[in-house]
Amino acid sequence: MSCEIRIDGLVKRFGGSTVLNGIDLHLKPGERVAIIGPSGTGKSTLLRCLNFLDRPDEGRITLGDLSLDAARAHRDEILALRRRTGFVFQNYALFANKTARQNIMEGLTTVRGWPEAKAGARADAILRQIGLGDRGDSYPAGLSGGQQQRVGIGRAMALEADLMLFDEPTSALDPEWVGEVLDLIRRIAGGRQTMLIVTHEMQFAREIADRVVFMEGGRIVEQGPPDRIFGAAEDERTRAFLRRVG
Repeated sequence: MSCEIRIDGLVKRFGGSTVLNGIDLHLKPGERVAIIGPSGTGKSTLLRCLNFLDRPDEGRITLGDLSLDAARAHRDEILALRRRTGFVFQNYALFANKTARQNIMEGLTTVRGWPEAKAGARADAILRQIGLGDRGDSYPAGLSGGQQQRVGIGRAMALEADLMLFDEPTSALDPEWVGEVLDLIRRIAGGRQTMLIVTHEMQFAREIADRVVFMEGGRIVEQGPPDRIFGAAEDERTRAFLRRVG
């Protein structure tokens, strides 16, 4: 969890529409970066491209000594990148037919190739960390939305990734469950885990991020420390967005 991360010239098109238009973003080891901006501006697509859930059309992604030409990366390179990233989805994305423990084990056994016993022990330790030590045998249908999302976060934590990607982790939650998920992310952030967080929770972004990035129209418009972005943004597009959501 200590490498520099670089995103250079990332482009993604869907049909005739350019969703990401030359994204350059560099993260220092342990840095927590929040991405904010209007819906449909490419924030979630950026995260999906970084984990190759969507393949970029142009650009380069570098995690420490691993550097990929995003448009030409082959399967082994993509798997190597995924071993070093953890992804937390906005809709939990848990396997309904697997228990909480098995959901956390999944990446360890399939991506890392760990034996079942070792993965199970790691999953149990993670369950205790996320406050669900007594729910390891529960299936997603028996868990609240907040508990399901904590399992999703636990699954990403288990990989001890260089970079954790959070795609609006509270957007699918009922209001009463938002706090417990944000509290867990705060605890992880306290360990200086490098994070890239797409969020619509402005106060959370202001509190947790070392840097806030404002995106609009598939581009990075402005970025800087939270106090400057939220208190004295330089670009009128940033100021207009914050007025709308404030």
